Amino acid sequence: MKKILSLALAGAMCLSLLAGCSTGKPDPTATPAPQNSTPPSTESTAPNEPAELTGTLKVSLWDMATQPAFSAVIDAFKDANPGVTIDAIDIPSADYGTKLSVMLNGGSDVDVFWVKDADTIYPIAKRGQMADMSGYIARDGVDLTAYNGLADNFLIDGKQIGMPFRTDYYTLYYNKDIFDAAGVEYPSNDMTWAEFEELAKKVTIGEGVDKKYGAHFHTWQACIENWAVQNGQHTIMDTDYSFFKPYYEMALRMQNDDKTCMDFGTLKTANLHYSSVFSDGSVAMMPMGTWFAATMIDKMNKGETSVNWGIATLPHPEDVEAGYVVGATTPLAINEASPNKDLAWEFVKFVCGPEGAAVVANLGGVPAMLDDATLKVISSVEGMPEGALEALQVKNIALDRPIADKVSEVDKMLGEVHSMIMLGEQSIDDGLADMAEQSKSIQG
Repeated sequence: MKKILSLALAGAMCLSLLAGCSTGKPDPTATPAPQNSTPPSTESTAPNEPAELTGTLKVSLWDMATQPAFSAVIDAFKDANPGVTIDAIDIPSADYGTKLSVMLNGGSDVDVFWVKDADTIYPIAKRGQMADMSGYIARDGVDLTAYNGLADNFLIDGKQIGMPFRTDYYTLYYNKDIFDAAGVEYPSNDMTWAEFEELAKKVTIGEGVDKKYGAHFHTWQACIENWAVQNGQHTIMDTDYSFFKPYYEMALRMQNDDKTCMDFGTLKTANLHYSSVFSDGSVAMMPMGTWFAATMIDKMNKGETSVNWGIATLPHPEDVEAGYVVGATTPLAINEASPNKDLAWEFVKFVCGPEGAAVVANLGGVPAMLDDATLKVISSVEGMPEGALEALQVKNIALDRPIADKVSEVDKMLGEVHSMIMLGEQSIDDGLADMAEQSKSIQG
């Protein structure tokens, strides 16, 4: 995944939060009862006074040196619970999936773990290695609706096997100077994709090397296909991809007819990165993830760009309201084989709850649960443009890659056919038919 917002803002953008917390804490030193969706009841040492947490937790994560928010939330939990020791198992990012699998297959080598790659979540859950947290959630009154739909993605076979921790989602970046030069109002926070296409025509100015394009779509298939899953009615695991068609038609019109966005073939051949295209002032609008704000702030601080930039809410399809966006999230899970599930839950609840959110939001992180208070903290980070608070409001975040078996294989296939369509080597209809046939074959 791309680096998240905190990495460029002081290297700290891991985050999220969970509404609600327990009024009493279980005694982790007691003999563990059989773990299921209904945790055992516990008594506090005094009325209305929670028992002190004690014990040791082994927590798996990656690249701690470049992901300081991991250490920040761990330290905050230890400060709040001095009787608890956290043994952080720090694994290089490239090796994380393999080594996590070895630990989980070995049994109780780890108590709590972050999942790095979306395509590994389903296999781990199906092997029964992620504990069901439903009972804890019910007992402590955790409101999962506060996650803008993200928590639902970790409900597998009726079990809540993960809690959303960090998120990034797509928004719209724009160049104020280009809009000013064209005498056109800035993008609104409630704009359809059809309106986006028309607006791009108004702010495409100049010719040749001096041309300013009205819009930019990076070469990832996500930068076309994601808009088709915003409404939550489809995912990339469908085997009929006709819902992609309006967005491929839009992109090809803009590329081939209106000339309001750069040619896909040129972008691929020149290996042009979206950050350079936007930061050098070549494009007026660009849909990209929240992580890109950190890149722009960093470039501004280093004197590498002078673009007067802004943020607006991602344009939306006609059938959904503004604030329905697409993104990705990182969950936190408990090992089913852990002998310390009660203590592990207290850690998850803290890190993914209000306490952990307060830590990471002040580092500039984007949490999986976004409320007004958290957004105010994020939007007040030095260098964020005016209006960021309103632009970053969300109502629902659809995953660009759902939690499903063989999602990685399907995603790779879609990328290959996407290139053929954008290069004109396949018609839209033929390409979508090819996607459907290959998806059926992959999924069996």
